[in-house]
Amino acid sequence: MFQRIFLTHPATVNETFFQHMAFALRFAGLLLAAGGAALVHAFVPCLFEKTASRIITRLHDRIHSRGH
Repeated sequence: MFQRIFLTHPATVNETFFQHMAFALRFAGLLLAAGGAALVHAFVPCLFEKTASRIITRLHDRIHSRGH
């Protein structure tokens, strides 16, 4: 049970539990930043014009290059 919950998924991307945790926490932080930028942009369109999309593109590229 422990193996399945904590280790199986990280192993599918060639990471340890702690490497996977660090990646996921950084990913979450960047998603929060993108969301904040998009929220500000919604009210003041001249601010953060490309910030959210740039972060999302960077995260997409990271996800697709993992485990290789």
